[in-house]
Amino acid sequence: MSREILVTGGAGFIGLNFVHYLLKNTPYNVTVIDSLTYASHPKEILKLMSMPRFCFIKGDISSDKDLKAAMDRSYEAIIHFAAESHVDKSIKNPKDFVQTNIVGTYHLLDYLAKGYAKRMIHISTDEVYGTLKMNQDPFTEKTPISPNNPYSATKASSDLLVRSYFETFGLPLITTRCSNNFGPFQHKEKFIPTIIYRALHNKKIPVYGDGMQIRDWLFVEDHCRAISLIFEKGIPGQIYNIGGGNEKTNLCIVKQILDIMGKDYDLIDYVEDRKGHDRRYAIDSTKLQKELGWKQNSPFNEALEKTVEWHVKKFKDSSL
Repeated sequence: MSREILVTGGAGFIGLNFVHYLLKNTPYNVTVIDSLTYASHPKEILKLMSMPRFCFIKGDISSDKDLKAAMDRSYEAIIHFAAESHVDKSIKNPKDFVQTNIVGTYHLLDYLAKGYAKRMIHISTDEVYGTLKMNQDPFTEKTPISPNNPYSATKASSDLLVRSYFETFGLPLITTRCSNNFGPFQHKEKFIPTIIYRALHNKKIPVYGDGMQIRDWLFVEDHCRAISLIFEKGIPGQIYNIGGGNEKTNLCIVKQILDIMGKDYDLIDYVEDRKGHDRRYAIDSTKLQKELGWKQNSPFNEALEKTVEWHVKKFKDSSL
């Protein structure tokens, strides 16, 4: 008997990487529901349509009518990636973030409560924890949430909805919170692809403030393995942090990419810092490592070089 998994937001960056991981490494049939926003990869979805284990539904999870189209079968799990995630856009237009990140998550929880899936993995972010000072220990699963921008606030709200449905209704729910991802299929509006794109075209690279903001970087393939492990072995009601263990300043990342691409540092352009810009993120994955046995496989420098190579090829080839 075939086993089915529903992936929300499976045409986006992390979701698409996870779909590829499932199809390559597991026997599951994969259904993706995605509204195909500007940050999605419809051409890649079209390629996957030829695979018998893959099904695609164009739909918005914040629309109950759209989501109902995916509920024509029973799923082993819903893996919930779908989200608006660009901080700058959330500052300019928070409404879309409320609709997708909060209302969309509510609809999925409602269908889980009705028995359409055996469990749900809710993919969240370390940004719900807020910011860290330089001398503070990394975020753990027990760190209070303290979001500082509309994006992270809507993700924190969806996290609380998930928690409430576990505590109130006993639904089989798990939340994951990851650090900053990088790798193939990331939209060029994001930090690392923006650097690569602008360096490739010898354009100025905007760096907010002094560039000393620190992020913990996680290669997307390692993230996908972590989610798969949590899906198989994770305990309902738990939160699992997935961190890269690679704390780097934004300026350091810019310079490292310029070095890889053989470009000069004079492309760096310091610009006014954005509102509500968290100074430092760092996430502790000890729980995931000790309880479920996860570890990273991708050294940061090698993964970054691989990422630069993929994006350079993409930006040169309009068919990708």
